[in-house]
Amino acid sequence: MTSTATRPRGARARAAIAAKTLRTDRWWFAPLITVIGLSAWVAYATVRVFMHDFYWVDEYHYLTPFYSPCVTERCVEGAAHFGRFLPGWWIIPDAALTLPFLLLFRLTCYYYRKAYYRSFWLSPPACAVPDKHDSYSGETRFPLLGQNLHRYFFYAAAIISLINTWDAVLAFHSPEGFGFGLGNIVLLVNVVMLWAYTISCHSCRHIIGGRLKHFSKHPVRYKAWTGVSWLNVRHMQLAWITLGTLALTDFYVMAVSAGWFNDLRFIN
Repeated sequence: MTSTATRPRGARARAAIAAKTLRTDRWWFAPLITVIGLSAWVAYATVRVFMHDFYWVDEYHYLTPFYSPCVTERCVEGAAHFGRFLPGWWIIPDAALTLPFLLLFRLTCYYYRKAYYRSFWLSPPACAVPDKHDSYSGETRFPLLGQNLHRYFFYAAAIISLINTWDAVLAFHSPEGFGFGLGNIVLLVNVVMLWAYTISCHSCRHIIGGRLKHFSKHPVRYKAWTGVSWLNVRHMQLAWITLGTLALTDFYVMAVSAGWFNDLRFIN
């Protein structure tokens, strides 16, 4: 305990409270839900990525985002929009060019850092609840030092969103030419949500307007910055929504590809 001589004038000694926390609400509920939700999504995505099947609907050109772009030798010809130049070993994901960057983009995302720091690492699990670690070094040491690369993973995520957009455009296909079905709606909603999540990133907001000193001299960038700022406030919600749309899109393409049900067609 700090002595009276060294304690700042007017400061009081901290209360000796033996309880872990004085919070009486269900502070543990949010971290628990986060662990369950993220674990379930990672388990589903891992199974699907290494299933190497039911990712392409040739009749309507539906390609799941988990396999885009499909670049291994095992990819069916129609789904390989950018060529097949990686070995077809089972350990290599068919979308090996993009999945690592998407994983790193989300792993270093400001919201996801908060989510898994609090839920998986309990650092801290909630406000006014003690941290489970004895020391704290911030993000100044390996491997957390790599969190600073988030701004560069953003550029990769933007390129991947362009690829997903191209996939959604190519999906307006039918044996008779132009076609439109429920699968197109699913793919388009997923792409819109992915773009919303990507550009709502803090790095994107800084790139657009972070270095400007006079907004009045850059009206176009200021308008873009205000739009991105509006999305940025909803970055947490978009992070979870896109996990849902990605899983839903993949499941829909898998179900149609496997013949579990037919795509609902509106045109052709």
